Amino acid sequence: MNEKIPKKAIVIGAGIAGLSVAIRLQNEGFQVAVFETNEYPGGKLTDFSKDGYRFDMGPSLFTMPQFVEELFTISKKNIKDYFSYKKKETVCHYFYKDGTTFKALSDVNKFARSAAKTFDVDEDELVNYFQKSKKKYELTSSLFLEKSLHKLSTYFSKDTLTAVFNVNSLDINTTLHDYNADCFKDSRLVQLFDRYATYNGSSPYQTPGIMSMIPHLEQYYGTFFPKGGMHSITQSIYQLAIDLGVEFNFNSKVDKILVENKKAIGISTDTKDYFAEYVISNSDVVPTYRTLLKDQKSPEKTLQQPRSSSALIFYWGIKKEFPSLDLHNIFFSDNYKQEFDYIFTKQEVYKDPTVYVNISSKENKSDAPKDCENWFVMVNVPSNTGQDWDTIIKNVREDVIKKISDSLKIDLEDLIEFETVLDPRLIESNTNSYQGALYGASSNNKFAAFLRHPNFSQQISNLYFCGGSVHPGGGIPLCLLSGKIVSELIFKNT
Repeated sequence: MNEKIPKKAIVIGAGIAGLSVAIRLQNEGFQVAVFETNEYPGGKLTDFSKDGYRFDMGPSLFTMPQFVEELFTISKKNIKDYFSYKKKETVCHYFYKDGTTFKALSDVNKFARSAAKTFDVDEDELVNYFQKSKKKYELTSSLFLEKSLHKLSTYFSKDTLTAVFNVNSLDINTTLHDYNADCFKDSRLVQLFDRYATYNGSSPYQTPGIMSMIPHLEQYYGTFFPKGGMHSITQSIYQLAIDLGVEFNFNSKVDKILVENKKAIGISTDTKDYFAEYVISNSDVVPTYRTLLKDQKSPEKTLQQPRSSSALIFYWGIKKEFPSLDLHNIFFSDNYKQEFDYIFTKQEVYKDPTVYVNISSKENKSDAPKDCENWFVMVNVPSNTGQDWDTIIKNVREDVIKKISDSLKIDLEDLIEFETVLDPRLIESNTNSYQGALYGASSNNKFAAFLRHPNFSQQISNLYFCGGSVHPGGGIPLCLLSGKIVSELIFKNT
């Protein structure tokens, strides 16, 4: 009896979405080969070590671990053999310029009780806010996050009809800021909930109120710290893919996606051509068209959408321990709206910006030398359109050091013994992310979910797309889901 010849699939890019789709296809009997320009997997979700310090380079917040767990479940592997994590009791620690501090606890009721003591708000108002956030997520998650929005079959479902009938409760016709300002009268609390717009690289003054579902993901599902740091997510999934038989080709730059009779048939590298029944690009959708498909018609309206924000990150080795500081810290600026106006309109960086600090050595002592800490210090900035980043870095560094020093009553400059910087130019060159945007196109539009590039080509058969620049968006959970959506589309096509 002849054995069935497995179908081949090529994945361009070993980012978290590319790993996700590779694992799913390999589990279904496909022969999967991944081609990655860099010498390592993970894309933005990687790390580096220097002078005794280890830093996670990219995402520093781990939520919705069920999407990672699912990959091991479908692979019939014990996740404990690869990966472990623990739930955090504190989500963030907020510092305001007026001296207010607030520890955001992961438990909804504890959060509400604590916030009622700190801000001008009743516990019931906060609990009600989270209940509405939960309802928005439950009404829309299966439609906007788990299925292709660009397939007609998606709209012929009970979930879609339910969402349509409850459209008024989704707050899509107001901005996130206006929604939050209607819910709370304390401007500090409004800023706290406004910041969730940055989770998809958008402005709370432009993105729709439906984004108020994001706090539900933190408060209901929780936030977690992976043993070994965020990079261990990449390492564990990569090892799973290897154990399943996925083939990886690192330092392998793809030059072209081969198309014949409007059908993807493989790829071309600098050494040879590779052929497969299916091609999946985990590369940013803009350079995919501009470079890999430059002789094909491109969806210009989609590709020219405004980009999401990028990031300016300082990796600091701090020669002191601060036992009282939590793992995540937010320092708010006073002029929050002006900051976002600069990011999305003036393409500059506002003086006195919001600063996000992550200290993974609080949990992973080996991430820093004894009695020291590793600080991941991030500021939201515009995508790269040719700004004078060297001057911006110098000015922002001064502002950030002053802000943190004033908030913590320390002389931070004297405590920095190691430093390196990641800016939008490097993000663009290291990860092939167009303009260094972290989430592809911005979501500063109530139709943004429908305007994102679909997970498949509408012109070329057997060509698919996954990752943060396409549906459903950026961030670890959504990238994992994009890999799942692509695999399900391919399964339906086989």
